[in-house]
Order: sequence, then C-alpha cells, then structure tokens
Amino acid sequence: MKEKEEEKIIHIGGEKVYEHHKQIVDDNQISMRIDKFIVNQIANMTRNKIQKLADQGFVYVNDIPVKSSYKIKPKDVIKILKNFPKRDNRLIPQDIPISIVYEDDHLVIVNKEPGMVVHPSYGHYTGTLLNALKFHVDKLAECEDQTRPGLVHRIDKNTSGIIVIAKTPQALVHLQKQFYDRVTSRRYRALVWGDFDQDEGTITGNIGRSLRNRKVMDVFPEGDEYGRHAVTHYTVLERFGYVTLIECRLETGRTHQIRAHFKHIGHPLFNDETYGGDKVLRGTTFSKYKQFVENCFKIMPRHALHAKSLGFYHPNNDEWIQFDSDLPSDLSTVIDRWRNYTKQRIQKEGE
Repeated sequence: MKEKEEEKIIHIGGEKVYEHHKQIVDDNQISMRIDKFIVNQIANMTRNKIQKLADQGFVYVNDIPVKSSYKIKPKDVIKILKNFPKRDNRLIPQDIPISIVYEDDHLVIVNKEPGMVVHPSYGHYTGTLLNALKFHVDKLAECEDQTRPGLVHRIDKNTSGIIVIAKTPQALVHLQKQFYDRVTSRRYRALVWGDFDQDEGTITGNIGRSLRNRKVMDVFPEGDEYGRHAVTHYTVLERFGYVTLIECRLETGRTHQIRAHFKHIGHPLFNDETYGGDKVLRGTTFSKYKQFVENCFKIMPRHALHAKSLGFYHPNNDEWIQFDSDLPSDLSTVIDRWRNYTKQRIQKEGE
C-alpha cells in the first residue's frame, strides 16, 4: 500500500505515465550531455537505454521533453518517466507451451505464436515468452534488467515468428553487436492494403514516437533531429488486386518499423488496428466484398505480419546459421482466401 501512495502518476497528452527518477542538478555541476550525466546517477542504467527513453519522449528537464544530447545546467530538474509503474524485477518461470526451433549451450531459437508478449512490461507482468523460457530453458543470459534475461531483440505481441534468445553473457553481447552492426538477415512476410507499381522498393524515414499519439510511431524526414534512422526493403511476392503479399528485409530494427513505414506510404498492414488497417481500404462497395474482408479479420484478429526467417553468425564459432518458419495458420488461411477471391473475380471479369 505504501508503494502505491508513493507512486507518482503524471498525465501527458491524455496518457498516464509514471515517475521513475527525479533529480535536481547541483549548483556546481559542470555542463554535460544528459545521457552521460544520468548514467552516473542511476544504478544499472546505460546510455543506450537513456537515449531510447529520450527518443520516446520520457526524459524531461524542467517539465519539457529533451533529447539525449541536451546539456544539463545547474538547478535543472530532471525526470525520467515511463509508461508503466515501478515493479518487482523478478521473472517468474511459467509452464507455458512454446515452439523451440533450436537450442544449444549458447542460444535458443523460438517460433513465437501471435498474441504472446515477448517480455514483461506494464500490463503484462506474466504470461510472456521470457516467463515461458525461464521455465523450459536451463539458463538465460543475465542482464541489467532482470525481467529481460537473454533478450537480443523483440517482435510485437501480435507479430508471429522467429526470435533468438541468448543463454550466456558472451552470446548476448555477440548477438546484440550483430544487430547493432546490421549484419543479421531478417525477413518478414506481410499482407498490406493496396497494389504496388513496382515489384520492389525501399522505404527510408526516421521512426519516432508520434507527437500526437504516444502509443504509435510516426515517420519523420530522413536526417530529421527527431526519430531514428530506419530502412525497410520490400519485394512483391503475390498481388491480389486490393491487397498484396510482400517480403520485407530490415536494414534497421526500430519499434513498429514495418507497420509505421507501410502506413507512411499508404499501404497499412491488413487488419492492423493501431495503424488504420482494420477497415476496408481498397476494393468494391459491394456488401459481399465487405463481408469477405470482415470474415478475414475474424480468422486473423491481428495485423498480418510474420517474422519468417533470421540469419546471423553463431556467437561461439562465427559460422553463419539461418532459421526459417512456416506461416501461422491464421495468416496462411487469410492469404488462401484472398488468392481464391482474386481468381473468382478475374474469372467473372472475363466472362
């Protein structure tokens, strides 16, 4: 009860956020970047984590959000806000079925089911992939956040597919560096609204927290001070007229990168509620067509995105290894429905 009384809740743009750290800069403090300053003030904090918090708009000075490059001054009031309250940092093992594709002494590969959160966070303290791995795997690499052992990268709750988790500290560092240096190979399958003029293309644009809605990401001009550099390459695999099946190759790995990039170019992911793909955006006005789309939404009540393959250098011997996964049944069923619908439509137009 005492913890709840001390918990400081702040409302920003209609969203509830929580104060995790507050500090007033000393009178004799020399000027320095705020990320360098904070890392020396908070235990188990890294500059990378501070920079991410700043990108998300969670680092405040005198009640104004600042970038990680901000130079602190004496008497500045620094606050670190997060969209979840402080909590007990213990990862509870849970006997939850998961699909382990590969495992050795250094890492484990999982084909994550849609609907499963990767790691504990506000509103999802249990039932996550890491809760399950803590039960099924003998060890996971320890890291500064005890709720995220071995975590190398993430995929969204409603995105299915391949994810790698490190079992040793050495493997964790090795794999994280590969992701940072962009030497990994990550390929996704996505069903998006609309057709494309070209068979392949590249989407480039900074991705950062939306200035209007903090729960979603927006795309900002390349080179802009706001957001982080992001590049998505895509290839058209199959055209269904009103929707298109594509393969995405990530050059960078930003939060909601594929979803935000395709929304930006006018092709939201099919049934992506967050980015406006959960309504009929292309096609006819016939009620039968609308019913067809709504039935597809019911079959796959999530956005149409699957992390199909992942390739990287093994952290123990530097040999290149690649893992692939089949499309989950909900996505493959919806694709088959669109394939059949398109054939029937073409046949009727030819009669």
